Amino acid sequence: MDMTTLKKKDFYFDLPKELIAQDPLEDRASSRLLVLDKDTGAVSHHVFREVADYLRPGDCLVLNDTKVIPARLLGQREGTGAHVEVLLLKRLESDVWEALVRPGKKCRPGTGLTFGDGLLKAQVLETGEEGSRLIRFFYEGIFEEVLDRLGEMPLPPYITHKLEDKNRYQTVYAKYEGSAAAPTAGLHFTQELLEQIREKGVEIVSVTLHVGLGTFRPVKEENVLDHHMHSEHYQVSLEAAEKINRAREAGGRIICVGTTSCRTLESAADEEGKVRPGSGDTDIFIYPGYRFKVLDALITNFHLPESTLVMLVSALAGREQVLEAYEEAVRERYRFFSFGDAMIVV
Repeated sequence: MDMTTLKKKDFYFDLPKELIAQDPLEDRASSRLLVLDKDTGAVSHHVFREVADYLRPGDCLVLNDTKVIPARLLGQREGTGAHVEVLLLKRLESDVWEALVRPGKKCRPGTGLTFGDGLLKAQVLETGEEGSRLIRFFYEGIFEEVLDRLGEMPLPPYITHKLEDKNRYQTVYAKYEGSAAAPTAGLHFTQELLEQIREKGVEIVSVTLHVGLGTFRPVKEENVLDHHMHSEHYQVSLEAAEKINRAREAGGRIICVGTTSCRTLESAADEEGKVRPGSGDTDIFIYPGYRFKVLDALITNFHLPESTLVMLVSALAGREQVLEAYEEAVRERYRFFSFGDAMIVV
């Protein structure tokens, strides 16, 4: 495949709307699991709790322990009372955030916003990249507590049902607040399943990547290489880096839960595949032709047609094999996207 002319339409597949999962399952680990062998393209069908069967002693399972904040705020423009919606993306300093605002045209620098009968107020400071806004908030008390009271979970636009339980859009191991979207591959794990995997002799390690605007941005350019990824903040502790490097040196596989964990490790690794501890911002864009430095296998959900996430999975398992697996998932009526089923590429 000619990497200089990678086209968006090369990653298109037909997805019936009714396969977009609107609600999470009662039992997280009862989702379906499609297993894709990246070497042969062979596909088999399982239940997610059987994922442990595809992990071996000495392997290292890498989770993203970011926590989703209730980042969606509904309020009014001061003076006019007109409805406004704000989606918090990234904290820049204590009370200044990068955010998406709708309707954006009406929210020019200097515009005042109010939420929850004035419990929280804000002012638009400037227009940021990709049409985002920089906003300063004003409130009494602790911002997180005000946000918890007024904010809603920022579910993706294709989920139209109301989420009854906020925790169902969090992984059971979510720890550090800062994401505008959940690392959804992790939603399938229960504490019991993680314990079972540990008992098998698999090392479980956490890294952090706060999921931001990149998750919401479709690829607009027809030539994939013209797409610009939004940067997201990540952190890899010394302990996590050492455990991952030790597992690799001993011949174990590095298996990432979700594209965010994958992007974190690939950003934090040197050319030899050694993971360096530290924090930073990454705008890494992984598409076919990319040579993985750390990752051996990936647990992930089923993604949007023509999305950067389908491109990442295609980089690991080959575009044709991934699209064939997706077509098989459609035929078998798998559930797609955030609350949908999962696949493991081994």
